[in-house]
Amino acid sequence: MFRNCTIPRARSLCVWVGAIVMAALLAACSPALNWRELRLGEGPLGLMLPCKPDKADKVVPLGGRPTTLSMMGCDAAGATFAVAMADLGDAAAVPEVLAQWQSLTLANMRAEPLGQLPTQSRALKVPGAAAAPAPVLVMAQGRRADGVAVQGWTAYFSRGSRVFQAVLYAPRITPEAADTFFSSLKLD
Repeated sequence: MFRNCTIPRARSLCVWVGAIVMAALLAACSPALNWRELRLGEGPLGLMLPCKPDKADKVVPLGGRPTTLSMMGCDAAGATFAVAMADLGDAAAVPEVLAQWQSLTLANMRAEPLGQLPTQSRALKVPGAAAAPAPVLVMAQGRRADGVAVQGWTAYFSRGSRVFQAVLYAPRITPEAADTFFSSLKLD
């Protein structure tokens, strides 16, 4: 194919073909998950996301009163990665709000049994998070609003009067993506 690259007029074509081939190879090597360190707004939560996130604030009823929920998330490699934070203004309300948040999330994803249990949960280390209630990672399978099957892994944790949720939704969650995402959570 390139045997005529020594001919001056063909050399220019060879350079262009070589550049196109190199660009195609580089594009094929670009990672689907391009991890970057981020902060959720001006708050204390630092984390890694695999894509450039969208950000939004929304007023929602938490703890029986309208509360601003700050959110950040993105989609990459067929998965949704998102975090949310709200300041309840009252640390005593945190355990009840986190329990309600977990129930609502499972109901929204129409959680189905994982073996004998509707969900599985385990303790989660989040540097800087309050010890009580302890940070937890809840794993469930369910359905998106459009009926497509989805797995959801959701972390719940707090510090002071602030509550946090970190979620990963995908048709099938890979351990590498989950470990990178959830192990990056830290409160300064």
